[in-house]
Amino acid sequence: MIFCDSHTHLYADEFSGDIDAVMNRANEAGVSHLFIPNVDSETIDPMMNLSSCFRGICHPMAGLHPTSVRGNYKKELEAVVKSLDTSREKLVAIGEIGIDLYWDKTFEREQREAFIFQLDLSAEHDLPVVIHTRNSMDLALEIIEERNDPSLRGVFHCFSGDINQANRAISLGFYLGIGGVITYKNSGLQVVVEKTNLEHLLLETDSPWLPPVPHRGERNEPAYIPLVAAKVAEIKKISIAEVAETTTKNSLLLFQIHS
Repeated sequence: MIFCDSHTHLYADEFSGDIDAVMNRANEAGVSHLFIPNVDSETIDPMMNLSSCFRGICHPMAGLHPTSVRGNYKKELEAVVKSLDTSREKLVAIGEIGIDLYWDKTFEREQREAFIFQLDLSAEHDLPVVIHTRNSMDLALEIIEERNDPSLRGVFHCFSGDINQANRAISLGFYLGIGGVITYKNSGLQVVVEKTNLEHLLLETDSPWLPPVPHRGERNEPAYIPLVAAKVAEIKKISIAEVAETTTKNSLLLFQIHS
């Protein structure tokens, strides 16, 4: 079986000591493609270096994470634009972008502006978007709905909404990113996965965070994708092979990887 990890931060410091071992474990688990979202200007070089070392396996993105939006956000967005214009590696998406109102609403206006700016970048460069939402799902959906742009496409990473929000996202042409949270007993995500067609789902880890059971409390990594797939298969009463085949096809289609 072949899997994709549609969202992993493998350039994070948590992987600095054993990245080769992490990549070997991913390969042994059948995880053949890893999609790497950016955070801000400080992570561009580490992300690009990782992608150069594992070309054809690690696929980088350009984006400004909402929790990195501060008073200097326009300068940070300039770094995103520059990376799109000068990247030595093929960038497969605009991400990780979005709105996060969980910890702090101080820069809500700036987050909205950065989100809209990067949606425009996705249209300009004909790239999908990878969207982070926390306490902001309806707001992000409303912004996309108001744009009424059928060319917009992407994934709501680490989807945590309800079935109505899931259906709104799908109707707009977006996938739902499903990770380790699906294995958590009281996440509520199981209902969404049960009622959502597999053709609308991507698998992800968001590593090094949000590890699936039985690895809660540990560092997450791409080799754990089969655990996510197994839970999806259990919920939908289908084989893990079917989950692997369809979600891998979905990821490769969204990010335009020919493999």
